[in-house]
Amino acid sequence: MRTPIHTSKKLEKLVKKLIQTDLSEQCGILGKWNATVFHMDRKKCWLISNAKTQYLVILTNIKMADLKNIEEIFKNAFYGQLIYDGIITDFENVSLKIGGLDFLPTDNDRKTTGFQNHRLQDLDWWKYEFGSLENMPIKDLTNRMNTTPIHIGKGRKISDYTNSIKEMKKLLAE
Repeated sequence: MRTPIHTSKKLEKLVKKLIQTDLSEQCGILGKWNATVFHMDRKKCWLISNAKTQYLVILTNIKMADLKNIEEIFKNAFYGQLIYDGIITDFENVSLKIGGLDFLPTDNDRKTTGFQNHRLQDLDWWKYEFGSLENMPIKDLTNRMNTTPIHIGKGRKISDYTNSIKEMKKLLAE
């Protein structure tokens, strides 16, 4: 199983060597993810969100040398965030569900792009509260964003509103 990660145009320029154009395998249980890059204290950070659940993972201070280990870095960050958010599972289970990562060009998913831009504004707001990247509790801030109410579904019923943590719990339980 493989997990596709669609990159934004900005991130695509930074990770050209990782980008694949032919995707032949089926998508894993977690579905597709979208990734974008943002800068904090002149360091490159990645905001990666799951399209099905809008669950967020933040990778901080990613350098070009880290790209050869990006799969391991992502899995460790994702697992660490799951534990912080109270979603208890074992690492092997998470690693198996992710499988390998396929970095793809942008899919122009406007809903996810808008969602990511909104979360980047939240991070920008917190930057003033904490000062520098070193002082920012990234897992706590990501948890705050993952507990923000989101809308999943077609209707406008109260039951269509949930948060990313609840949705990711459901997805991992499948």
